[in-house]
Amino acid sequence: MNAIKWPEGYLPGFTDNFASNEVIVSGLTAEMVWPFLVTPHLWPTYYANSANVRFHDDEGPELDEGDRFYFETFGFPVEAQCTEYIPPANGQPGRVAWHGWAGAEGAGDRLDVHHAWLVEDLSGGRVRILTQESQNGKPAEELARAKPNPMINGHQDWLDGLVAAARSNAA
Repeated sequence: MNAIKWPEGYLPGFTDNFASNEVIVSGLTAEMVWPFLVTPHLWPTYYANSANVRFHDDEGPELDEGDRFYFETFGFPVEAQCTEYIPPANGQPGRVAWHGWAGAEGAGDRLDVHHAWLVEDLSGGRVRILTQESQNGKPAEELARAKPNPMINGHQDWLDGLVAAARSNAA
Protein backbone atom coordinates (compact mmCIF):
# COMPACT_ATOMS: atom_id res chain seq x y z
CA MET A 1 0.00 0.00 0.00
CA ASN A 2 1.11 3.55 -0.67
CA ALA A 3 1.98 6.29 1.83
CA ILE A 4 1.52 10.04 2.22
CA LYS A 5 4.30 12.30 0.95
CA TRP A 6 5.25 14.81 3.65
CA PRO A 7 6.67 18.28 2.97
CA GLU A 8 9.49 19.65 5.09
CA GLY A 9 8.30 20.70 8.54
CA TYR A 10 5.32 18.34 8.62
CA LEU A 11 6.84 14.89 9.07
CA PRO A 12 4.76 13.07 11.71
CA GLY A 13 6.58 12.67 15.00
CA PHE A 14 8.23 16.06 14.64
CA THR A 15 5.05 18.18 14.69
CA ASP A 16 2.75 19.32 17.50
CA ASN A 17 -0.12 17.03 16.51
CA PHE A 18 -0.78 14.22 14.08
CA ALA A 19 -3.95 12.32 13.15
CA SER A 20 -4.27 9.29 10.90
CA ASN A 21 -7.50 7.64 9.79
CA GLU A 22 -8.12 4.95 7.21
CA VAL A 23 -10.93 2.83 5.85
CA ILE A 24 -10.87 -0.09 3.45
CA VAL A 25 -14.26 -0.94 1.95
CA SER A 26 -15.56 -3.16 -0.83
CA GLY A 27 -17.94 -2.21 -3.61
CA LEU A 28 -16.35 1.17 -4.39
CA THR A 29 -13.44 2.31 -6.54
CA ALA A 30 -11.07 5.22 -6.21
CA GLU A 31 -12.77 6.86 -9.20
CA MET A 32 -16.16 6.63 -7.46
CA VAL A 33 -14.83 8.27 -4.27
CA TRP A 34 -12.59 10.90 -5.88
CA PRO A 35 -15.21 13.51 -6.96
CA PHE A 36 -16.66 13.73 -3.45
CA LEU A 37 -13.21 14.33 -1.98
CA VAL A 38 -11.88 16.90 -4.45
CA THR A 39 -15.05 19.03 -4.68
CA PRO A 40 -14.97 21.06 -1.44
CA HIS A 41 -18.49 22.41 -1.93
CA LEU A 42 -19.73 18.83 -1.45
CA TRP A 43 -17.98 18.35 1.89
CA PRO A 44 -20.77 19.92 4.01
CA THR A 45 -23.30 17.57 2.38
CA TYR A 46 -21.67 14.53 3.99
CA TYR A 47 -19.36 15.95 6.67
CA ALA A 48 -21.03 18.14 9.30
CA ASN A 49 -17.70 19.56 10.53
CA SER A 50 -17.17 21.46 7.27
CA ALA A 51 -18.84 24.73 6.34
CA ASN A 52 -18.68 27.91 4.27
CA VAL A 53 -16.43 26.58 1.53
CA ARG A 54 -15.28 29.05 -1.10
CA PHE A 55 -12.53 29.29 -3.67
CA HIS A 56 -10.30 32.29 -4.26
CA ASP A 57 -9.35 33.66 -7.69
CA ASP A 58 -12.36 32.15 -9.51
CA GLU A 59 -10.96 28.62 -9.08
CA GLY A 60 -12.99 25.45 -8.52
CA PRO A 61 -15.36 23.79 -8.18
CA GLU A 62 -12.84 20.92 -8.02
CA LEU A 63 -9.46 21.30 -6.38
CA ASP A 64 -6.35 21.55 -8.50
CA GLU A 65 -2.72 22.01 -7.52
CA GLY A 66 -2.11 25.62 -6.51
CA ASP A 67 -5.77 26.48 -5.90
CA ARG A 68 -6.50 28.70 -2.89
CA PHE A 69 -9.68 28.02 -0.94
CA TYR A 70 -11.35 28.64 2.42
CA PHE A 71 -13.49 26.53 4.73
CA GLU A 72 -14.40 26.28 8.39
CA THR A 73 -13.71 23.19 10.47
CA PHE A 74 -13.09 22.33 14.15
CA GLY A 75 -14.03 25.93 14.97
CA PHE A 76 -11.19 27.31 12.83
CA PRO A 77 -11.51 29.55 9.78
CA VAL A 78 -9.03 27.82 7.47
CA GLU A 79 -7.29 29.38 4.51
CA ALA A 80 -5.78 26.66 2.36
CA GLN A 81 -3.79 25.99 -0.77
CA CYS A 82 -3.82 22.71 -2.65
CA THR A 83 -0.24 21.43 -2.77
CA GLU A 84 -0.77 18.04 -4.43
CA TYR A 85 -3.40 16.88 -6.89
CA ILE A 86 -3.04 13.58 -8.72
CA PRO A 87 -6.29 11.84 -9.75
CA PRO A 88 -6.41 8.04 -9.57
CA ALA A 89 -5.56 6.47 -12.94
CA ASN A 90 -4.02 3.36 -14.45
CA GLY A 91 -3.62 1.58 -11.13
CA GLN A 92 -2.01 4.59 -9.46
CA PRO A 93 -3.59 6.03 -6.29
CA GLY A 94 -5.27 9.40 -6.19
CA ARG A 95 -3.45 11.97 -4.04
CA VAL A 96 -4.70 15.32 -2.84
CA ALA A 97 -3.20 17.50 -0.12
CA TRP A 98 -3.37 21.06 1.11
CA HIS A 99 -1.53 23.38 3.42
CA GLY A 100 -4.08 25.02 5.70
CA TRP A 101 -3.63 27.82 8.19
CA ALA A 102 -5.61 29.86 10.68
CA GLY A 103 -4.44 32.99 12.46
CA ALA A 104 -1.85 35.58 11.58
CA GLU A 105 1.67 34.41 10.77
CA GLY A 106 3.82 34.63 13.91
CA ALA A 107 0.80 34.97 16.23
CA GLY A 108 0.48 32.71 19.29
CA ASP A 109 -2.80 31.31 18.02
CA ARG A 110 -1.44 30.42 14.56
CA LEU A 111 -2.24 26.91 13.32
CA ASP A 112 -0.50 25.41 10.28
CA VAL A 113 -1.43 21.99 8.90
CA HIS A 114 -0.66 19.65 6.06
CA HIS A 115 -3.75 17.55 5.33
CA ALA A 116 -3.23 14.75 2.83
CA TRP A 117 -5.44 12.07 1.32
CA LEU A 118 -4.63 8.91 -0.57
CA VAL A 119 -7.32 6.92 -2.42
CA GLU A 120 -6.25 3.63 -3.94
CA ASP A 121 -7.88 0.58 -5.41
CA LEU A 122 -6.97 -2.73 -3.80
CA SER A 123 -7.50 -6.30 -4.94
CA GLY A 124 -10.91 -7.90 -4.55
CA GLY A 125 -12.91 -4.81 -5.53
CA ARG A 126 -11.84 -2.81 -2.50
CA VAL A 127 -10.76 0.79 -2.06
CA ARG A 128 -8.49 2.22 0.62
CA ILE A 129 -8.97 5.80 1.76
CA LEU A 130 -6.24 7.21 3.99
CA THR A 131 -6.31 10.69 5.47
CA GLN A 132 -3.50 12.07 7.60
CA GLU A 133 -2.94 15.52 9.03
CA SER A 134 0.18 16.91 10.64
CA GLN A 135 -0.13 20.18 12.58
CA ASN A 136 2.07 22.88 14.07
CA GLY A 137 1.22 25.65 16.53
CA LYS A 138 -0.28 26.21 19.97
CA PRO A 139 -3.79 25.14 18.88
CA ALA A 140 -2.25 21.88 17.59
CA GLU A 141 -0.67 21.25 20.99
CA GLU A 142 -4.08 21.74 22.62
CA LEU A 143 -5.79 19.42 20.13
CA ALA A 144 -3.15 16.75 20.80
CA ARG A 145 -4.00 16.77 24.53
CA ALA A 146 -7.79 16.71 24.09
CA LYS A 147 -9.62 13.52 25.06
CA PRO A 148 -11.39 12.15 23.18
CA ASN A 149 -9.19 13.21 20.28
CA PRO A 150 -11.24 15.61 18.13
CA MET A 151 -9.03 15.17 15.06
CA ILE A 152 -9.24 11.37 15.05
CA ASN A 153 -12.99 11.42 15.66
CA GLY A 154 -13.67 14.24 13.19
CA HIS A 155 -11.63 12.71 10.42
CA GLN A 156 -13.35 9.35 10.97
CA ASP A 157 -16.68 11.12 10.50
CA TRP A 158 -15.29 12.62 7.28
CA LEU A 159 -14.22 9.18 6.01
CA ASP A 160 -17.53 7.57 6.95
CA GLY A 161 -19.46 10.38 5.24
CA LEU A 162 -17.25 10.19 2.14
CA VAL A 163 -17.88 6.45 1.81
CA ALA A 164 -21.63 6.92 2.36
CA ALA A 165 -21.78 9.70 -0.28
CA ALA A 166 -19.94 7.56 -2.84
CA ARG A 167 -22.15 4.56 -2.08
CA SER A 168 -25.30 6.69 -2.38
CA ASN A 169 -24.16 8.04 -5.74
CA ALA A 170 -23.40 4.48 -6.97
CA ALA A 171 -26.88 3.20 -6.06
